[in-house]
Amino acid sequence: MTEDADSLEALRRILSPHCRATRTSNGALIADWRRTRFLGMTTADLRGFADGGPGDRARLVAGLSRAGCATARPKEYSDREVGLWLRGVHLTIRALGFGRVLRLLSLAAPDYVRADPPAAEEVARLKRAVQSLGRESWLIDHDCKTEAVTAYLLLRRRGLAAVLHVGVREPPLALHTWTSSAGLCVPDADPRGRAFAPVLSIAGGGQ
Repeated sequence: MTEDADSLEALRRILSPHCRATRTSNGALIADWRRTRFLGMTTADLRGFADGGPGDRARLVAGLSRAGCATARPKEYSDREVGLWLRGVHLTIRALGFGRVLRLLSLAAPDYVRADPPAAEEVARLKRAVQSLGRESWLIDHDCKTEAVTAYLLLRRRGLAAVLHVGVREPPLALHTWTSSAGLCVPDADPRGRAFAPVLSIAGGGQ
């Protein structure tokens, strides 16, 4: 029963706002209120959202997207877009302060999360772009707060699960910020091999 509930919840996360999913005896019923129509899903397809591999989930999401019931995946960000976000985030942190930016994350980082988990290759590509562009910019100059918040926002805006961490270590007292997704950290969680203990973790929408 818990497995079916998890599968239904995974389906609901990828549906467009105008669609609703209801559990039935042999799968699920999707009500598309914009077009006033109903679509059925088998139990096997429903469980594929929670238990299937990335290929299975991608196939199911693609089918729902073609039917107009799921939000299409945003395109990957270009280096130019990443650079613009980096500069914008850095200036916002300097203008408002880091604490206030953390409280405002819900305005720019949606709670929507794709049913298929983020691919390590996708996160690694973003990590390379964020760190190389941050290193090349005299304005940013490897600022961990800017790189972590930018990575968090861009991943969340693509519907990918990500967690923003703020950590501390002592002595001497030092703070560090990083975003984790798909087993990778942007920037590294332990720069120079020195680990930081997380004191704050934001998993979605500034919560």
